[in-house]
Amino acid sequence: MTGSSASGLRNYAIVTAAYWGFTLTDGALRMLVLFTFFQLGYSPFTLAFLFLLYEAAGIGANFIGGWLAARYGITRMLTVGLVTQIAGFLLLSAVSPEWGSTLLVTWVLLAQGVCGVAKDLTKTASKSAIKITESQAGGQAEGRLFKWVAWFTGSKNAMKGVGFFLGGLLLQLVGFRYGLWLMAGALFLVMLGVVFSLPAMMGKAKASASARELLAKSKGINLLAAARVALFGARDVWFVVGVPVFLYASGWTFTMVGAFLALWTIGYGLVQAAAPSLVARSPDGLSREVPAARWWSLGLALVPALIAVALALDPPDPTLALVVGLAVFGIAFAVNSSVHSYLVLAYAGSEKAAEDVGFYYAANAAGRFLGILASGFLYQFGGIYACLIGSAVMLFLCWLITLALPTQADSSRPTVRVA
Repeated sequence: MTGSSASGLRNYAIVTAAYWGFTLTDGALRMLVLFTFFQLGYSPFTLAFLFLLYEAAGIGANFIGGWLAARYGITRMLTVGLVTQIAGFLLLSAVSPEWGSTLLVTWVLLAQGVCGVAKDLTKTASKSAIKITESQAGGQAEGRLFKWVAWFTGSKNAMKGVGFFLGGLLLQLVGFRYGLWLMAGALFLVMLGVVFSLPAMMGKAKASASARELLAKSKGINLLAAARVALFGARDVWFVVGVPVFLYASGWTFTMVGAFLALWTIGYGLVQAAAPSLVARSPDGLSREVPAARWWSLGLALVPALIAVALALDPPDPTLALVVGLAVFGIAFAVNSSVHSYLVLAYAGSEKAAEDVGFYYAANAAGRFLGILASGFLYQFGGIYACLIGSAVMLFLCWLITLALPTQADSSRPTVRVA
């Protein structure tokens, strides 16, 4: 292994480990906030509202984060993301149930917005680093980019699942405030590791000089971004609020719900990591992968529709029907997400990969925002059944968009061979 190849692999491992640490606390945060304010008596719509600024802030953070990562380097932006998350945790820890409802909701909303900025600055920096480190390692290896993307994304989501369980456990053992303090301390250690381990200027490139240049994306990137809005809106329209509230209202404890969501997300992450073995590969990296994205999108769209039909038939145990359906949904969603995450880097120009990735994940955040907004509204007025119908509609839209994806990279933009 050459020195450059070893350095690329080392940096990839460090970025992945740092993002694991961040994701662990981010998953725990969701459970801490959701269950704490559900206990305080807030409605499903209000619970969804608490996460809205978290997602809305992520839209801008992803978009500008890609440009900042290209201008100032990925390491600096990863560090900024970790520090911002720590600040968000400390702001949330100041919350008191004795505050009036308006002040409490406003404070949590703003603190969640800070955490949303942190999440997507960190995500954009970390996922952009995959393109850089894979190129450093010698970007001609058969299938390596897909494998690195799949492993990074899958392991990250497995860690997020552990975070869901950790959040429920922390709430039960030490409570909301002390749980946040413990996580802030852990992230501080992760941040020190990033600062002292990664090259300061990693990923620094000539950033776009104007908004017009920044928005000038290829057809593939634009279509993937639109599909991503529908894909993640379809997940969060029932997963963020609908599923945990439905299970808790059906008699499950906080720990049981957290454990189930943890196991689901871990399994989802493992399937993501295995996606390269489930998708036919092509020498050009697109001609088989794009059709695979289309077929997997169509299959996924059928799942929530079938779950809704099953629940409409009034089964003896609705929670069992939902849990089994969610397991099937997780498998299909994981493959879809992994293929999309690979395709954005396959379409991206290597020189400004961070900007392309930032644009794409801004769409990801927009999808989550719309999904969460719809989730609270649909669950409050139509229960889990309405959430499932909303998910199916969004997924069919995602499938229609994938039909237009190009099977060749834009030859006018410099790319790295990714097969």
